[in-house]
Amino acid sequence: MSTYGKFVAELLSAEKDTRFNGHSMVDPLRRVTVCSPKIAGWNKPERVARSKDLGFLRPPDYAKAQAQHEALCHQLKSAGAEVLELPPSHEITLDAVYAHDAALPTDYGLIVMRPGKPNRVPEGKWQSMFWTMMGIPVLAKITAPGTTEAGDIVWLDSKTLLIGRGYRTNAAGISQVRALLAAKGIEVISTPLPHGAGASTCLHLMSLISLLDEHIALVDLPRLAVETVELLKERGYELIEIDYSESQTLACNVLALGKRRLLALEENAKTNDKLQAAGFDVRTFPGFELCINGAGGPTCLTRPILRE
Repeated sequence: MSTYGKFVAELLSAEKDTRFNGHSMVDPLRRVTVCSPKIAGWNKPERVARSKDLGFLRPPDYAKAQAQHEALCHQLKSAGAEVLELPPSHEITLDAVYAHDAALPTDYGLIVMRPGKPNRVPEGKWQSMFWTMMGIPVLAKITAPGTTEAGDIVWLDSKTLLIGRGYRTNAAGISQVRALLAAKGIEVISTPLPHGAGASTCLHLMSLISLLDEHIALVDLPRLAVETVELLKERGYELIEIDYSESQTLACNVLALGKRRLLALEENAKTNDKLQAAGFDVRTFPGFELCINGAGGPTCLTRPILRE
């Protein structure tokens, strides 16, 4: 048995509780999957050489990024979450560090995404193999011509899924998710995303909205579609706007840890101050190299699989 296989066997033996769920984005975080820069190959020259093509601002500094990821994991563990590291793979790219996008957990099993960014397509299979080993069943897989990325998907409540229609998630992918979940009594609502800087950039729905607590959301209001804003207000959401001087440093990308605790980038001090003034406990970590360089914040770096 491989070293990694032994690790999984020991983990399963020590931890018999393989519960999972997926219909809340704000309940206390208990279990989360991550992919460190080391696992994603940020220390491998052949992968780093492709960073510009993947949309990175510059070739990443591995040592700084790894240290920042360790700070992220420390905050997650301090908040009471079990942190599971994904295994290495020769098929993944630097983008795999943003572990949120390749799969959507539900209360019924895992929906494996088919990312709209071609280099990320192998991540769905990679993550689902790991999760199957962890006792989490696969409910379904999105197939061509459908594309979906979980960064475009927000649970408004346990029976309502909001999906952004953009360059990474297309109409065919949304239709597949809607058909899969209709039998479970879950309403899937589609909403348009802005063009932004174009198809080569990563503008997910969760780049524009982060749920903070029941019916409270942090938003980049000018870039949300009118129908999205109207939907949130109709459903009784309180909207907190980011400080727009920090819109380019992922200020809207904030991870809810539960019980009004949040994890945010320390670079976005003005937005973090607004959140603290609103009564939230804001924990931070440095993310310029790990997050801002590759356009993926705290929610992007984490794939929650259990909240309760």
